[in-house]
Amino acid sequence: MTASRWDDDPDLGPIVVAEEVLRARVAALGEELTADYEDRPPLLVGVLKGAFVFMSDLSRAIRLPVEIDVMAVASYGSGTTSSGVVRIVKDLDTDLTGRHVLVVEDIVDSGLTLSYLRRSLLAREPASLEVCALLVKESRQRAPVDLRYVGFRIPGDFVVGYGLDVAERYRNVPDIRIYQGAVPVD
Repeated sequence: MTASRWDDDPDLGPIVVAEEVLRARVAALGEELTADYEDRPPLLVGVLKGAFVFMSDLSRAIRLPVEIDVMAVASYGSGTTSSGVVRIVKDLDTDLTGRHVLVVEDIVDSGLTLSYLRRSLLAREPASLEVCALLVKESRQRAPVDLRYVGFRIPGDFVVGYGLDVAERYRNVPDIRIYQGAVPVD
């Protein structure tokens, strides 16, 4: 394995999910979603900003004419733990009524953001609503989470890369790594 330019960054710790493993799992999720939504191509709803890399790769792995919309919710600020207060920063442009909706989420930590998001989207009367989360932190949920599609279950460490950030940094790291740098103050 070739050393990455990220290996010398003192704020980045061990790799939790390697780039090649991410690619393989996203391809497998794409195949599963293609089969499950064969007769009803879904509207992919990406949760910005963290899910943009995952959604981009996932949408290309689904062999159906999917549509895409995005929304932004905030619960972290610039810190490494959820504040528990969720707000919609950018709402959808698409009407969800009667649509098959697949929420594409980067990471499920406490489950509070996802719980809020599900309630908000279900009130818009979609035909169906499922969630595809790239990562789920084990034993961290404070709200019930109903996930049909999960990429990886990981320990509770704060991670960055593949779209995930700390204070808007490290989204472009090609794998997922533990962040071990100084914690920004909100």
